[in-house]
Amino acid sequence: MAKAEPRSRIVIGPLAQFDLYNHSRSSVRSLAIFRESDSRAVFYVGTQSGTVLSLTTEINNAATSAPDATTELEFSKNASFLKKLSLLKSVSASNSPVDSILVLGEVGKLLLLSDGSLFMVDSALTQPPKRLSFSKGISLVTRRMRSNESDSSKFLGTVNSYSEQSSTGQRLMQRLGGGSRANGLRTKEPELHSGENYVFAIVIGKKLMLVELVFGHGASRSDRDINGVTGSLVILKEIQCVDGIMTMVWINDSIIVGTINGYNLISCVTGQSVVIFSSPDVSRPPRLKLLLKELKVLLLVDNVGIIVDDHGQPVGGSLVFHHGLDSVGEISSYVVIVNGGKMELYHKRSGTCIQALPFGGEGIGPCIVASEEEGDGEFVAVATATKVICYKKLPFEEQIKDLLRKKNYNEAISLVEELEAEGEISKDFLSFVHAQVGFLLLFDLHFEEAVDHFLLSETMQPSEVFPFIMRDPNRWSLLVPRNRYWGLHPPPAPLEDVVDNGLMTIQRASFLRKAGVETIVDNAFFLNPPNRADLLESAIKNISRYLEACREKNLMQLVREGVDTLLMYLYRALNRADDMERLASSTNWCVVEELERILEGSGHLRTLAFLYASKGMSSKAVAIWRILARNYSSGLWKEPALENCLHNNEAKVISGKEVAAAEASKILEESSDQDLILQHLGWIADISQVLAVEVLTSDRREIQLSPDAVITAIDPHKVDILQRYLQWLIEEQDCNDTQLHTLYALSLAKSTIEAFEPENPDSGNLEVKNLATTTNSIFQTPVRERLQIFLQSSDLYDPEEVLDLIEGSELWLEKAILYRRLGQETLVLQILALKLEDSEAAEQYCAEIGRADAYMQLLEMYLDPQDGKDPMFTAAVRLLHNHGEALDPLQVLEKLSPDMPLQLASETLLRMLRARVHHHRQGQIVHSLSRAVDIDARLSRLEERSRHVQINDESLCDSCHARLGTKLFAMYPDDTVVCYKCYRRQETKCCYYMPRLLKQKQKQRQRNCYFIPYPNLFIKF
Repeated sequence: MAKAEPRSRIVIGPLAQFDLYNHSRSSVRSLAIFRESDSRAVFYVGTQSGTVLSLTTEINNAATSAPDATTELEFSKNASFLKKLSLLKSVSASNSPVDSILVLGEVGKLLLLSDGSLFMVDSALTQPPKRLSFSKGISLVTRRMRSNESDSSKFLGTVNSYSEQSSTGQRLMQRLGGGSRANGLRTKEPELHSGENYVFAIVIGKKLMLVELVFGHGASRSDRDINGVTGSLVILKEIQCVDGIMTMVWINDSIIVGTINGYNLISCVTGQSVVIFSSPDVSRPPRLKLLLKELKVLLLVDNVGIIVDDHGQPVGGSLVFHHGLDSVGEISSYVVIVNGGKMELYHKRSGTCIQALPFGGEGIGPCIVASEEEGDGEFVAVATATKVICYKKLPFEEQIKDLLRKKNYNEAISLVEELEAEGEISKDFLSFVHAQVGFLLLFDLHFEEAVDHFLLSETMQPSEVFPFIMRDPNRWSLLVPRNRYWGLHPPPAPLEDVVDNGLMTIQRASFLRKAGVETIVDNAFFLNPPNRADLLESAIKNISRYLEACREKNLMQLVREGVDTLLMYLYRALNRADDMERLASSTNWCVVEELERILEGSGHLRTLAFLYASKGMSSKAVAIWRILARNYSSGLWKEPALENCLHNNEAKVISGKEVAAAEASKILEESSDQDLILQHLGWIADISQVLAVEVLTSDRREIQLSPDAVITAIDPHKVDILQRYLQWLIEEQDCNDTQLHTLYALSLAKSTIEAFEPENPDSGNLEVKNLATTTNSIFQTPVRERLQIFLQSSDLYDPEEVLDLIEGSELWLEKAILYRRLGQETLVLQILALKLEDSEAAEQYCAEIGRADAYMQLLEMYLDPQDGKDPMFTAAVRLLHNHGEALDPLQVLEKLSPDMPLQLASETLLRMLRARVHHHRQGQIVHSLSRAVDIDARLSRLEERSRHVQINDESLCDSCHARLGTKLFAMYPDDTVVCYKCYRRQETKCCYYMPRLLKQKQKQRQRNCYFIPYPNLFIKF
């Protein structure tokens, strides 16, 4: 929702008034407000005759509701009913007008400017004002305001060692950057220092003096009253400035002054003056207003206000007033201006006029407005020449309520967002107002906007919309919160009643409008009267949208149940079958007992089946799918399929059945209830054998089915299902049961035999048969290929039983596999070579046998096939060509038939003979090479044995260098001699000292079985 611009609304209302004419003949000159306590506010009025009056009113007794007097006529009628301001006290300061009143609430004093002098009086006005000892001719006085975060100079601080040696006035003037001119006035001593900082700027002609007001015993005797609490002024600094200063504000270290020529900024530290803005030649007198809430300054140029900071830089936009003004004030986030008996409030940030209040007729003369300088800023006072009117800011709750009563919903939300951004309300309150606006819009029949606000509320509970869907009492009645809102809308009621009441209200408003009575009903309803059905549909759609969003929240279980169940109610009301099935098939918290009857009654059986399945009620769910499969042509959901093959009606029936079977199979695939699965397996298999197999072979169930029970339950005519189930058990479940392996082999063999029987299909049923084969196909490979693969891969079936079954068939390859399992080599070769005439397979089988006589046996079969068949000379030649080396040529020649043409076998026989000769000669070469190697090894050994060494008394061990003497010693092949002790110690390392050539010779000897592990040992006597 786009943020609306603030429009006219009630921010403040009249609280009380005071008629000055009944107490004094003088007119009002100045006005100030002081908040004594939470329940009491005092209004100080300065008159032209020099009198100061104090007025008060009790805050708690004031009305806080939004007033109805918003026009000048209404205000004039109701003004006499306003509460009267009570006159507390009045004192006379001088015979001249009281130009300014400054309230020093911390010390209970008032600082008055009258007749060019400053007067001090207590806030209760119990004592007559006392003139302060200071120069006369004062035209303006203002108090310094300082922000907590400001880095401005601190005029008063903690007294340190430096302050003990110099007066406070000297120290302060050193901080200000200039000397002090006391002009005969006393300076402040350190012991007179107050905890508060009362620093003022005073204009006297062209001089701008910075002074401090001190209290206590340090004040001069002439400045003390009888209680000894009157203060005295201490000059801190004197600055030469421009002449003709008409208005002044002091904020932090900057003093902003206004003259007829424009606005200047004067630094209180350096005394330098900078021009901020130059006024046009023809303009109204300058005006300045300190905005205490933001601690900014409002500069007025004619009817334009510019907000600047303490450096004179503009911040934010400009405020353009509708006309000129007499005075300006501030309350909360608004600027208050008065002119010609009318007060207007402008929003500081947007510059929009929020409220206009008349308080007097035309020609009443200049007016004065005053706002609180301390406190919460809830009051603003307006004074004409003879009357003072007090206004109080309405609580924001009342402002919001007033906007909601006027159906200014966007303005109410804008106000709340503004208050939340300023930190005046919490985020929960913003959510509260969004919910309140949503309910108001709901009863105004703006359902889409209402739900938008519901979704923006973070605190609204989904159970609050339950009464709009289901009448009380119901399962969730106790969950609905009670009395949580402001009572601006009727109590919750079913959407039908809301729509009917709304239409009745529109009709009533139409009659009133014709009679000239204004109503607050939306004009769009008058221009385009709504239809009840459309309104009800819109209401259900949008409430459904809200409940859908609530499903994503973290809710308690009872609320979740209510959200999902009532959402199903709404979907059913709109007959949104797809949404119903989507909700029922997903994870949901629907209460089945609340939905069973209505779903059955409306015929939404698919939704009910999905709901049963999601709640684990598999038996009921599958039963419904079975009913739908039987007569799906009259169901709720139809899907055109296979229209190019068959007629349209039949295609829809088949497609509907397949959908029902598919949904039922999904449930059974996860179920471990064997009885339930086998109970419904039959009708699912009648529709789709593929789905039946998926049910039986599912790995998503916790407990698998019993194979014996499944095999017994499978229809004998549905052989494919049995075969696929057995295949799954054997290949995927690693079943080692010999009976199951044998059963699978027999089933495959029987199907293979039936597949190869001659068939004469009826041409009329061929199309339907092909269609069934296409749609119910389980296997991608032919049955015979599956049989061959299984017979070769499995070792657990009984080959004799399978042979008995296929004995009279033409399945020769299968027979060969089985005979091979039984070890009948001759029968296998006969089938491969003679029946199948597969020479390559026959030769490969001979290679697997691994005996040479196998090839000779195969050759005999080729040359003498028996049974009147001609010899297979080509196959025989191929065998001789490929494996002739493994055959004995003499046996081959003996086996060759005399009828075999010589040219066919001559080349093969020559190759065999040449191979024999080559093999013989190759053996002779190898024998001769072996003898040569043996002789070389013998010679090397003899050479090693014939070596000698001479040892004498001077011979030393080459390792430890000890004399050998009569010790045992050893000689290595490189003629190195060591003692026996070193030999034993280095025996394992002796190979590292042997020359490379000796190593090579030693390896050669090892190859010829002549190895000498140790060197020769010699003993010396």
